[in-house]
Amino acid sequence: MRLLIALVLGCVIVLCGSQSLVAHHSIAGEFDVTKTVTLKGKVTKIEWTNPHARIYIDVAQPNGTVVNWNVELAAVSALARNGWTRNALKIGDTVTVDGLHARSGAPIANARSVVLPDGRKVLSGTADQ
Repeated sequence: MRLLIALVLGCVIVLCGSQSLVAHHSIAGEFDVTKTVTLKGKVTKIEWTNPHARIYIDVAQPNGTVVNWNVELAAVSALARNGWTRNALKIGDTVTVDGLHARSGAPIANARSVVLPDGRKVLSGTADQ
């Protein structure tokens, strides 16, 4: 009976732990590596989370409308290695993002670099830089 309980518990642990591996995606699968974007806008939201931190920025369009872009960054640990801190940005800051546009055409980008309000250019820390 103990062996059966240990076996079932082991299977549950393996299945729960593998969920994040299945959820991770290839950058080339979601973003078009031939379609770069440069976005300048005000930060509206910051998500300092894993597996990818994100910032959301309002970008003014030539026709006067404003589009809120979802900008994917790397993992928090990779950002820290590339000069980021949790306090590097705050809501209302103006940033410039160079990155890749989503294949779907939606206002989503994977950042390659971000120019912070103090003028420092920091890498996003993604694997293929």
